[in-house]
Amino acid sequence: MEGESAIAPPPHPNADLGRSPLVIGKVEIPPGKRVKVEIPVTRLPTGTTLSLPVAVVRGRYPGPCLWLSAAIHGDELNGVEIIRRVVRSLKSSYLHGTVLAVPVVNIFGLIEQSRYLPDRRDLNRSFPGSARGSLAARLAAIFMQEVVSHCTHGIDLHTAAIHRNNFPQIRANLQDPTTYAFAKAFGAPIIIHAGTRDGSLREAAAKRHIPTLLFEGGEALRFGEDAIQVGVDGVRRVLAYLDMYTLDAPTQVPLAIESYETKWIRASRGGFWHRKVELGQRVSAKETLGFVSDAFGDKPTPARSPLNGYVIGYSQNPLIHQGDALVHIAKVTPS
Repeated sequence: MEGESAIAPPPHPNADLGRSPLVIGKVEIPPGKRVKVEIPVTRLPTGTTLSLPVAVVRGRYPGPCLWLSAAIHGDELNGVEIIRRVVRSLKSSYLHGTVLAVPVVNIFGLIEQSRYLPDRRDLNRSFPGSARGSLAARLAAIFMQEVVSHCTHGIDLHTAAIHRNNFPQIRANLQDPTTYAFAKAFGAPIIIHAGTRDGSLREAAAKRHIPTLLFEGGEALRFGEDAIQVGVDGVRRVLAYLDMYTLDAPTQVPLAIESYETKWIRASRGGFWHRKVELGQRVSAKETLGFVSDAFGDKPTPARSPLNGYVIGYSQNPLIHQGDALVHIAKVTPS
């Protein structure tokens, strides 16, 4: 995939977003250039400066501005690799518009291999942030000012939380026609209608009327090739959909399953969880997903799906307590 040749798409009908001065982190990026910018965030107690890394690929031609972000949760790494592969394949001489790529937003969490910041705040509950707030709020404010404020579209890349695994999926506001078309263009195996959460990047972007997709795939602290490839292909399809970039590669969008409701099936008792289903598997209402037993396997208690749908996530830790999440199902209408 890397190093493929490209074909310059026709002029974008909604531009010119790329011709006005573009300044990121006090660095002005002219058309047709690729620049890496380090935006100072804070100093550690040792005096070491921590910076937010941003790769700016500014096209020779006018067009939209798309941001790609990953590792808002510092232990979610698949998006880092997705961005690396996409950015390496782009040539500014063929690009219409601009790509702002931030492979590591939560630089603190990445260093600590943690979802959170040092003060245990969740960065994705801290947007749009504040220049005088907590560390999380300040980092969120920098990201909004230096990245989101320049953009017309956004894709935020995630994985499951620690000890969980997610089927590749897009979450977005499917009730908004523009965002719905954007989500369909990505071409993930399943797209899920999801409302925004207070303090999330997607909520902050929505208030600025910026169509934003949240990609989920794989597990924390791992590179998962299947999820990474879905993410890379999806971003490339989006670039073609926005008339920003066309690669010498198939851009056909696979038929995606749509879901407007999801449900976690939780443990009715504590014990050891024995899962019997896989990611992407279709399940029927009342179908057994696995069972919970004691250490000897006695008195197994089955966990059943309450609805027809697809497995989009599950817990990987077999040691569970009553009420723990076991399997995540996206509801679909039976065919």
